[in-house]
Amino acid sequence: MKGDFIQNLGKIYGLYTGGFLLFIILMAILEQAGVSADTIGYLFVGFTIGIYALIGVLSRTMATDQYYVAGRQVPALYNGMATAADWMSGASFVAMAGGIYFGGYGYMAFLVGWTGGYVLVASLMAPYLRKFGCYTVPDFIGTRYGGNFTRLCAVIVLVVASFTYVTAQINATGTVAARALQIPFEVGVWFGLAGILVCSMLGGMRAVTWTQVAQYIVLIIAYIIPVVWMSNKSGFGLIPQLAYGDAVQRVQELEALHQVGVLKPTEAFAGLKALTVPINAPGETFIEKWKFATLVLCMMCGTASLPHVLMRYFTTPSVRAARISVGWSILFIFLLYFTAPALATFTKLSLLDPNLATGIIGKSIADVNALEWVQKWTAVNFLAVSDSNGDGILQINEFFMRTGIVVLATPEIAGLPYVISGLVAAGGMAAAMSTADGLLLAIANALSHDLYYKIIDPNAETKTRLIAARILLLAVGAAGAFVASLKLTSILGAVAWAFDFACSGLFFPLVLGIWWKRANRQGAIAGMIGGFLSGTAYLYYVHFAGGEPWMGIDHLRFGMIGMPVSLVCMIVVSLMTEEPDEETQRMVDAVRTPRGETVLASSH
Repeated sequence: MKGDFIQNLGKIYGLYTGGFLLFIILMAILEQAGVSADTIGYLFVGFTIGIYALIGVLSRTMATDQYYVAGRQVPALYNGMATAADWMSGASFVAMAGGIYFGGYGYMAFLVGWTGGYVLVASLMAPYLRKFGCYTVPDFIGTRYGGNFTRLCAVIVLVVASFTYVTAQINATGTVAARALQIPFEVGVWFGLAGILVCSMLGGMRAVTWTQVAQYIVLIIAYIIPVVWMSNKSGFGLIPQLAYGDAVQRVQELEALHQVGVLKPTEAFAGLKALTVPINAPGETFIEKWKFATLVLCMMCGTASLPHVLMRYFTTPSVRAARISVGWSILFIFLLYFTAPALATFTKLSLLDPNLATGIIGKSIADVNALEWVQKWTAVNFLAVSDSNGDGILQINEFFMRTGIVVLATPEIAGLPYVISGLVAAGGMAAAMSTADGLLLAIANALSHDLYYKIIDPNAETKTRLIAARILLLAVGAAGAFVASLKLTSILGAVAWAFDFACSGLFFPLVLGIWWKRANRQGAIAGMIGGFLSGTAYLYYVHFAGGEPWMGIDHLRFGMIGMPVSLVCMIVVSLMTEEPDEETQRMVDAVRTPRGETVLASSH
């Protein structure tokens, strides 16, 4: 191939996609030839992680701008794919359809909020941060407002939000590894961490970018193929996203038949849930609508505040490319989010419909327990069947699943060939790894660049800084795997907390730093500390101290407390103290002008 790596990206990833499709066909042939399901699962997970590791090793670098921002040469299309992979985490791939399955369409607040957040990213953040030329989000806040304490506050909020998020991703990798490799969950999280670190440790943002593009291709193929297959198999056609309305009507009939929402579980299994919420139960009261709207708002503002998302737009060649890249990101993310409700619907249909061979509700407990997929998931404590009323027949309130396994178990539930299960496992692992890579890098870069280099040792050599970043990457990853192994909360719960932490402490300091010249250092510090501490205190009050939520603002929405406090503190304190100097105000004007040089030099 003529030209350099960047000029041949189309050919390289075209060959990669073709090779992956051939690998799927090869696995299907091996399954037909009698190769065991476990072996196919091992091959899927091992092959894809091996490819990511190879990309990570080939992208190793000791150049500062390559390590922190991939040399700022990632084309908009590929940055859009990498951002989509960075964004579509274990929560999106593994847990979101499960949330809709168990919580009904009220859980679509996550989907609406996460997608809407990109409107804020495109209109308020990404192009302007790219024009600034920073390496990290604290780098922008520390330079825009000035002072090491300002930078330190941003680092603390970033680390708390990103660490909470990364534990959810490592949780997802552990879930996939436990089932695919038939190992305990507590071992699976360390297996997942090893794969994540190989991809990001040697090459920083450069390696993470090119592995994320590869991971996006795997995860989107893995997410869409099973849904299309189930839709066609059930007679709803090849475009399930447009045709599943009829399936929803059928599911509603079946939920009435099986008394979903009427029969409540009389037993409890740690981390598992029975289906108690109908698929189409829209909120009718004011408080239900309020809770939907507040969750959407927290997820939107959290999206626009999360450092690992904003960092992706630091890697494009220009401000214009950053803006175009946001559009590509939304398109690639839309493909998965448009499919998730259809997947949840067809999974329910497969389990509840007595006319389908896959339907299990209403069948004998003995027959259900004899199913191979039930035995496999039960063996790793992700599923439970219990004859609570002793009648020998499985009722809806006697079937328990972990929320995070709905997507992973769907191919087996729907009776699809095991090669599809292996494909979904590889996709789930790709989704969780891609986001975990970005999060770990965001934390390690903030600690090595903003804390170590900018505050502790400004004379540190490049080699020392990059070694420090890699050591921190290992330490943070190990801490994340340990916390994930404790199973403190669900994947979606941990993700929601991360968004709330980010929007409580960072949203208004970032937005006002770009759009309000009068915002000053004292105001930014007050906004970050006030918003972060008030939100965290409220989380403790409602979730750990047993306090009564105010106006339905529960632990998933504590950003509704932190954000207003942050805004008021920032405006009041800024107006009460001296306005920024003329140089800073000219810098803010320059950030909002698309043309011209970046505010910070590339070697800062």
